[in-house]
Amino acid sequence: MCVVPTVGIRPWAKGGWRAAVDESGRGQRPRRDRGEKRTGPNRPLVLPSTMTVQYLAEVLNQSAIDVIKQLMRNGIMANMNQVIDYQVATLVTTALGIRTSIAPEPAAAASRTATASQEEAEENLVSRPPVVVVLGHVDHGKTSLLDYIKSSRVADREVGGITQHIGAYQVEVDGNPITFLDTPGHAAFTAIRARGARVTDIAVLVVAADDGIMPQTLEAINHAKAAEVPIVVAINKMDLPGADPERVKRQLSENELLVEDWGGDIVSVNVSARTGEGINDLLENLELVAEIAELKANPDKQASGVVIEAKLDRKRGPSATILVTDGTLSVGDLIVAGAVSGRVRAMVDDKGKAVFSVTPGTPAEILGFGALPEAGDQLTVVANEREARTLIGGRDRAPGSRPLQSRALSLDEVVKQVDIGDIKEMTLVLKADVQGSLEAIRHSLGRLVDEDAKVRVLHTGVGAVTESDVLLASASEAVIISFSVGSEPSAERLSDRMGVEIRNYEIIYQLIDDIELALHGMLEPTMTEVIVGRAEIRELFGGRRGVQIAGCRVTEGRIVRNGTVRVTREGANIAQSTISSLRHFRDEVNEMNAGTECGIILQGFNDYKAGDIVEVYRQERARR
Repeated sequence: MCVVPTVGIRPWAKGGWRAAVDESGRGQRPRRDRGEKRTGPNRPLVLPSTMTVQYLAEVLNQSAIDVIKQLMRNGIMANMNQVIDYQVATLVTTALGIRTSIAPEPAAAASRTATASQEEAEENLVSRPPVVVVLGHVDHGKTSLLDYIKSSRVADREVGGITQHIGAYQVEVDGNPITFLDTPGHAAFTAIRARGARVTDIAVLVVAADDGIMPQTLEAINHAKAAEVPIVVAINKMDLPGADPERVKRQLSENELLVEDWGGDIVSVNVSARTGEGINDLLENLELVAEIAELKANPDKQASGVVIEAKLDRKRGPSATILVTDGTLSVGDLIVAGAVSGRVRAMVDDKGKAVFSVTPGTPAEILGFGALPEAGDQLTVVANEREARTLIGGRDRAPGSRPLQSRALSLDEVVKQVDIGDIKEMTLVLKADVQGSLEAIRHSLGRLVDEDAKVRVLHTGVGAVTESDVLLASASEAVIISFSVGSEPSAERLSDRMGVEIRNYEIIYQLIDDIELALHGMLEPTMTEVIVGRAEIRELFGGRRGVQIAGCRVTEGRIVRNGTVRVTREGANIAQSTISSLRHFRDEVNEMNAGTECGIILQGFNDYKAGDIVEVYRQERARR
């Protein structure tokens, strides 16, 4: 008879031999939080409303690969960091024969909701510093203006004149602090807004007195208007001989920004970042605008804020610059930002000085995250690690995963919301080939009036659709309309990731009809354009009977024979045709993939030039 050793196992111990095995540490299963596994044969498995695939695999004691395979059998493509909801998770659990139920709202979250009105009582609110961002055209002096303010108001109060760069800093005006974001540029500004974070209270629009309004200045104006923040105009470079501030004010009035000197409500200050002229007036006006806005917060509750930027230091590990928007953040607090959590180990202010607490409207660099958060992530203080895990499980995204939903709306979603009365305004971003087309489209759209909804043109521009356009549309729930222009490949990839719809038109009447039908909630099924591939023309070769052969390299996708193509030159469409011949060396082929070279002959078109882009596309019927 074989005797099994029982060292460390006491069958007569309290709880039987199973408890003794747990006490000895042998064969002990990983501990799970209460509610994450069944405690009896008839108890269902409790799952949160949203979770990552990896989390579901751990709860089910399955490998992530098996869970992904089960999702694929149900037609769902996901990676291990993808966030899925409870309904999708039940497809896996049902296949495994496991009964489930959805977890109730955490008690901590319910407690926060119940006490929100008490915390936001008027007597608990105190004034906080305003948060200012600087926007404007390239080379109009944004960085120089920030550098002068830092050198005159910050560095001169520090030993050695060295300022700690943490992405944001504070200056004092008559004893009142003002917080500046040291990330100038409307692209970064809107990238944070695209993740749902309202960070800034005032936007400073820098315009060079000798240049006037430029294309990026118009973009900055539209981004600031979309954010619905007060605008203060700083007319820079007043020390140059060609400075003409009156021309700048006239151009501002043409873009619906009427300065106080002309009877409007927009504050404008003449400044020079080189000599320091007007800098004090600018800071005083910022303080005045902040006083009118009555910016207040409650410092006596758990902190919340926004991640401004994050970086990885070899010695210190992940660090992040955060801006506290409400409450007080202290060393030792357990924090969650996006899908990353940690405990605050240390905090440093903009002067490089260690601090133990940070109040609303104040920036700081913090250490203690387990991984790098992303700019724009909402920072929240939680009570314990269980609440942190629950909060991370309910986030809209996971590191490296696509968001399952975007704040942007497609045109068919606009139609549905018009029908049910949830939307009163259709927001558009317009891009066209020439300025004349833009004016004609804007004039035609301005005449569309509906009792349920109206058209709001958020931004217009000449040229291809860019990443900046996609970010603005995503942050403002807008649809991008392009007329006779294409989209940059990076903008297309970003629009797919963020769920922003880009609609392309070649005929202005179709554009106007679609918008009008959408306003009336009557948009019929239409054809959607799908890009099959792109090729760049490198060389031209002469063929028989005067036919030009375009020597091309396929840059993305695939080029197919008999495919419908458009030829673009410097972002503008110059021709539409079909591929009559596609050759690889001397062989006629049906298709060529990315990274290969081929010869293309188009039906009825010979006016190629080196650098032109051949874009193959097809039309698919869109379901509405």
